[in-house]
Amino acid sequence: MNLGEVDASTWSSLEAATNDPQSGFRFINLCSVDAAGRPQARMVVLRRVDTAARLLEIHTDTRSPKWLELSHNPFATILGFCASTRVQLRLVGAVRLYSPGSELAEKAWSELSTWTRSTYAGGPPGNELGNDESVPAEVEADGKTFFGVVSFHAESLDWFELRSADNRRAVFGYSHLGAVMAARWINP
Repeated sequence: MNLGEVDASTWSSLEAATNDPQSGFRFINLCSVDAAGRPQARMVVLRRVDTAARLLEIHTDTRSPKWLELSHNPFATILGFCASTRVQLRLVGAVRLYSPGSELAEKAWSELSTWTRSTYAGGPPGNELGNDESVPAEVEADGKTFFGVVSFHAESLDWFELRSADNRRAVFGYSHLGAVMAARWINP
């Protein structure tokens, strides 16, 4: 596989993961930095991919720590590993947040199942159970009030394939429009 094929295969795999719950890249790690400057990582569901623009979309509760962290520092890393292909992807870039009521959040909300919508109702993520007096019950029942979209723009990709022998690794740099600006093989 040449560098162009590696890049195409990577983004094809990411796109496919949005519709395949069994895909190794369906659940990815979103890594941000908290107010104390400490790295934070959590598993998120990959919801949408725009290969041409190098965008990955995830959904989150806007009351979550990750939303606050990304509001203060939009730089993030996404890490994924597919056990069946033994490929690790590390994407570095920045996010743009789409708050409840924004056009993108409204569109994404309209496409969610009833069950998924229900996961945004309830108290703020991380609060002690039964300690949600700060949120009126009628507001809490409508998860749409807290539904936000995180759009991650990849600036670089570190691709690593774990093999029995001769592991392979490549890095790619992307322009703000998503074009490949640099690609090269590097030592694993």
